[in-house]
Amino acid sequence: MIPDLYAALVAPFADFAFMRRALVGAVALSVGAGPIGVFLMLRRMSLTGDAMAHAILPGAAVGFLIAGLSLPAMTLGGLVAGVSVALLTGLVARATALREDAALAAFYLLSLALGVTLVSLKGSNVDLLHVLFGSVLALDDDALLLLCGVSTVTLFALALIYRPLALECVDPGFLGSVSRSGGAAHLVFLGLVVLCLVAGFQALGTLLAVGVMMLPAAAARFWTDSLAGMFVASITVGTLSSVAGLLGSYHFGVPAGPAIILAAGCLYLLSLALGLRGGVLWRLAPAPRHRTA
Repeated sequence: MIPDLYAALVAPFADFAFMRRALVGAVALSVGAGPIGVFLMLRRMSLTGDAMAHAILPGAAVGFLIAGLSLPAMTLGGLVAGVSVALLTGLVARATALREDAALAAFYLLSLALGVTLVSLKGSNVDLLHVLFGSVLALDDDALLLLCGVSTVTLFALALIYRPLALECVDPGFLGSVSRSGGAAHLVFLGLVVLCLVAGFQALGTLLAVGVMMLPAAAARFWTDSLAGMFVASITVGTLSSVAGLLGSYHFGVPAGPAIILAAGCLYLLSLALGLRGGVLWRLAPAPRHRTA
C-alpha cells in the first residue's frame, strides 16, 4: 500500500526535475495570486481579473514577434500592455458616458483578438498554444525566479496597502471620509493584479492564469469569514490544486496547465457543497430546534 502511494504521489516529483520545477513555480504563483484573488472577489472585481489577463496578450505577442519565446521580452510587453489597458479603461470611464466595466470588456475583446493575430503572424500553432495555455512543465530558472520574485513583491506590497484595501471592501465611503489613500491603494492594487497575471502567463498562459487567482479565492470564501483566514485558505487550495493537477498530468497524460485549473475547479465545487460558511449542504440542513420547558 505504502509503495503504491509513494509511486503515485511522491515518485513523479522525486524522480523528475521538470516536475519539481513545475511544482515550485505553481506553488509560488498560488502564494502571490491567492490573496490578490481574495481582494478581487471582495471588491466585486472578479471579472476585472479575467479581462486584465487577456489585456496582457498583445504586449506579450509583440515581445514574441521581436524576440521569439523570450521571457524578458514577453514579460515586459505583457506588463506594459496590462498597465496601459488599465489606465485607458479608467480614462474612458471618466471622460465618456461609458461605464468602467463596459470599457474594460471592449478593451479585453480587442486585446484578445489582436494578440492572437500577432502571434499567428510569426508563430506556429504550437507557439500560439504556448502563449494561450502556458508551459508549466517547461519552466526554467529565469521563470522560477520571476514567479518567486513576483510573489514576494506582491505579499510585501499587499502588507503596505492592506488597511485601505480592507476598509474599501467594507465601507468605501468611510475610507474616503477619513483618508485619501484609497485612490493610490487602488492603483497599486491594479498594478499587482497585472504583475501576478504577467507572472502567471509564463506558467499557465493568458487564458488560464486568472484561474489560479480566482478559483482558490472563491473556494476559500466558503470556509471562513475572516480576511486572514481567506488568504490562508486560498493559498492552500491553490497549492493542493497545483499538486493534484501536476499528478493528473503525469499519470493520465493531460495538459498540465488545464489540469491545475480543473483541480482548482473541483475544489471550488467541493467547497460550494460542503463549505462551513454558506455551503449548499449546510444551507439545506434543517435548523436545530430548541426545546421549551
